[in-house]
Amino acid sequence: MRSSLESATTFSSGNESDFLALLDFKSRIVQDPLQIMSSWNNSIHYCNWVGIICNKSNQKVVVLNLEERQLTGTLSPSIGNLTFLTGINLQNNSFHGEIPHEVGNLLHLQDLNLTNNYFGGRIPYNLSHCTELREIRVSYNILIGQIPDQLKSLRKLVFLRLGRNNLTGRIPTWLGNFSALHTVSLALNNFQGSIPNELGHLSNLRMLQLYGNSLSGSIPASLSNASRLQVLDFYGNGLSGTLPENLGSLQNLIRLNFEFWGLAQNQFGGEFPSSLANFSTQMKILTLGSNAMHGSIPVEIGNLVNLTLLGLENNHLSGSLPDAMGMLRKLEGLELNGNKFSGLIASSLGNLTALTSLSMEENEFEGYIPTSLGKCQNLLKLSLNDNKLNGTIPKEVIGLSSLSIYLNMSNNSLTGSLPIEVGKLINLMEFDLSENKLSGELPTSLGSCTSLQHLYLQGNLLEGEIPQSLEHLRGLDDIDLSRNTLSGKLPKFLSKFLAVKHLNLSYNDFEGEIPQEGIFKNATGVSLIGNKKLCGGVQTLHLPTCTDSRPHSSRKFLALKVVMPVICAVIFVICLCCSVVALYKIKRTRKGASKSTFSTDDWKSGVSYSELAKSTNGFSKNNLIGMGSFGSVYKGTLSVDGAIVAVKVLNLEQKGASKSFIDECEALRCIRHRNLLKIISACSSVDHQGKLRFIQRLNVAIDVAFALEYLHHHCQPPIVHCDIKPSNVLLDKDMVAHVGDFGLAMFLFEELSNPTKNPTLTVGLKGSIGYIPPEYGMGGQPSTLGDVYSYGILLLEMFIGKRPTNEAFKDCLTICQFAAMSLPEHIMDIVDPFLLSDQEENVDLDRCTLEECLVSVMQIGVSCSITPPNERMPINVVVKKLHAVKNLYDRSKNRNRRETAGRTEHLSLISNHK
Repeated sequence: MRSSLESATTFSSGNESDFLALLDFKSRIVQDPLQIMSSWNNSIHYCNWVGIICNKSNQKVVVLNLEERQLTGTLSPSIGNLTFLTGINLQNNSFHGEIPHEVGNLLHLQDLNLTNNYFGGRIPYNLSHCTELREIRVSYNILIGQIPDQLKSLRKLVFLRLGRNNLTGRIPTWLGNFSALHTVSLALNNFQGSIPNELGHLSNLRMLQLYGNSLSGSIPASLSNASRLQVLDFYGNGLSGTLPENLGSLQNLIRLNFEFWGLAQNQFGGEFPSSLANFSTQMKILTLGSNAMHGSIPVEIGNLVNLTLLGLENNHLSGSLPDAMGMLRKLEGLELNGNKFSGLIASSLGNLTALTSLSMEENEFEGYIPTSLGKCQNLLKLSLNDNKLNGTIPKEVIGLSSLSIYLNMSNNSLTGSLPIEVGKLINLMEFDLSENKLSGELPTSLGSCTSLQHLYLQGNLLEGEIPQSLEHLRGLDDIDLSRNTLSGKLPKFLSKFLAVKHLNLSYNDFEGEIPQEGIFKNATGVSLIGNKKLCGGVQTLHLPTCTDSRPHSSRKFLALKVVMPVICAVIFVICLCCSVVALYKIKRTRKGASKSTFSTDDWKSGVSYSELAKSTNGFSKNNLIGMGSFGSVYKGTLSVDGAIVAVKVLNLEQKGASKSFIDECEALRCIRHRNLLKIISACSSVDHQGKLRFIQRLNVAIDVAFALEYLHHHCQPPIVHCDIKPSNVLLDKDMVAHVGDFGLAMFLFEELSNPTKNPTLTVGLKGSIGYIPPEYGMGGQPSTLGDVYSYGILLLEMFIGKRPTNEAFKDCLTICQFAAMSLPEHIMDIVDPFLLSDQEENVDLDRCTLEECLVSVMQIGVSCSITPPNERMPINVVVKKLHAVKNLYDRSKNRNRRETAGRTEHLSLISNHK
């Protein structure tokens, strides 16, 4: 009764219009998982509703703030009746439809923030009536059309953020009249034409972001008048000409980015402007990569002592590196690759101890590799390949244990033996010393590099046998030792490398019988040509059979040596199978009794080892559905009841395998979700040999996002998977995706505070090449946002049809950047062609809707895989946005089917009438 009287009193004061406007706003909300709108009722005054701030004197609504509330719906035109509004913040929700023109009625509005929604249509021209506007933030939507000329009346504007939409036309010249402008972000749209000279009039401008458009022409010299500029981002356009010399007068610049990512035409040319070295000492990022500049780096570059990133890759720069570069002690990334630099590598580079990435490949450097580079003990990536370097490899450099991503010195003229210090590269994933003149034997210490996935030593003068210590490199998937003079027998352990996909040992001097297991069974995955003393092997290798000349006693002794380990292995596998059977029994028990925890009563035998062997076709490679650091997983079908099981076989010789298995069981014991792997039927790739249709891929993406959302937001403490990639996403017979391989995960956040508690947490980088978040490579702790990055890469891969390690992504171009550059206008040019050609998929779906869906998915993938972790889209928002895409897809498909049915019925009536 009291609340009703209060409401009546409020309405009699003339505020009923605000109340009714808010109710209409509420009525347009169709999804509210956090139940925010439940507080919007008559039990309390609307000024106390969640997200509402009122003026205390007249009880008029002045602020509507519902940022990141997971709301879905349209924005009510009644918003225009809240005439005292000064701020609207609906950022990070799922509002769709057009921005209502009634917003133009809000004459007191100062801040309009609709960032990261699905607003479409055009920017309302009558926003020009809101002359008090200071901030317009509508980035990350799907707005179209041009910037309305009527907005030139908004002279008080300070922030204009329209990035990541589908806006077109030219950049308005009248922006130069907005003297208060601090930030202009028009990035990732479809703006054309030239950069207006008038922008140089903006004396208060701090940030100008125009990257990812289709701008042409030259950079106006007038920009040097915008003396307070701190950030200039113009990369990914078609600008040309030379860089203005007077840009050096911008003393406040901290980031200058003119990269062009391989646009072959319309690039900046001319000499490297010496005036750039006159920038403020506060300059932090200077990237001019993939242009057509020539000349040399000026000595004055050493003045930019706060630089953290210097990118000059893929130009035509020449000359030697100035010693003054050694003054850039805060430099973390130095990209000089793809130029014509010559002379010696400056020893002063050893002063750059903060470096994490040094790329100097594809130049004309000569002489020795300076030992001073060994002082760069934070290096994660070092590439010196394709130069004219000679001499021996310094032990100080080859022993940099920080190197974890890659070390590449290929295609030089390096001599001498491989230093034993190579064993310090315990975190390295890719090692390439191919096409040099290295000699001597492979050091046994190479076996300590247990994180290696790619090993390339082909085209050298290496000799001797492959050392037995290399048996520890079980993560290798690509090995090339061809064109050396290696000898001896092929080590048996090579056949046990389950991850290896390519093995090239051709043109050496190996002898003896070829193993017939593992990679040696695959004639297309192994190359042995040019080894005239080899024999045997599978028939497809077409090699002569081996003759056994050993005496009977020797063969008998050898048989004993072989049989005993086999018997031990069988006993070992039987023990493991008992564990698998127990898990299988637990699953069946849970179906009947819904038990939530493991019970010792469930651990009993019931399926024999022979049954498990039979179910997996003898643990056949064709049944292999996944591999990890500690073992392999096979698909099996039990003959007893046709149940499909996953059989995980551990390699207990691998350190940490037992603990990994226990940890995985512990994690799986605590979690239950339909998209997390239990014991299921699966295939080993989310792309199904590239034949999954759009809706199937979208459903897989939603399933994986659901699984991650459960791990990140519904487990206490949260679980970080740390290895999201295609081979860890398994599909059952109903095409439902399940995330697996928890044996490689950083299971619980509580363990991250004590990494010594679990040895599997401290060995090198966690994840797989191409999917590892950048921050992990710089020593960052595993986090849920790291999983989001890997998921974003996975999402882009699924719809582009290319792996992140594809040859197309090189010269610092990542799959994320590749997708971002194509959004939204050219997205159909980069997606998997199968998605466009599948007639079964497209018969009920018009191309425009398919394109809209693909653009939305790609935007989500890019938002997940951007470099700054705190700017990535949270996984719960990803789930919401992917569902919005699926709803759009379903609505369009159903509409088209109804229209098709209507046309068919109409034609039938015409035929009957005739």
